Amino acid sequence: MITARQSRAARALLGWTQETLADKARISLTALKRLESESGLDVYETTRDQVRRALEAAGIVFLSTDKGQGVLLVDDRGNKSNPSTVAR
Repeated sequence: MITARQSRAARALLGWTQETLADKARISLTALKRLESESGLDVYETTRDQVRRALEAAGIVFLSTDKGQGVLLVDDRGNKSNPSTVAR
């Protein structure tokens, strides 16, 4: 299950606004604000799932261990070389 903090952290890594994520997840901005609220507002599980899927499609990996939760941005677009070091 995606947490409010994970959603906010993932957006920060991607440089996305709440509006951008709501659009990509195809949910209302109000629903996303409820999900990202720290006040424990009820959110449909389908809403959480849509947000998770949108973030994962953008390269976010959700982490959960016995010590805590987090997010990781993975760049797996196949570009293994640094563009500034490529010979021309």
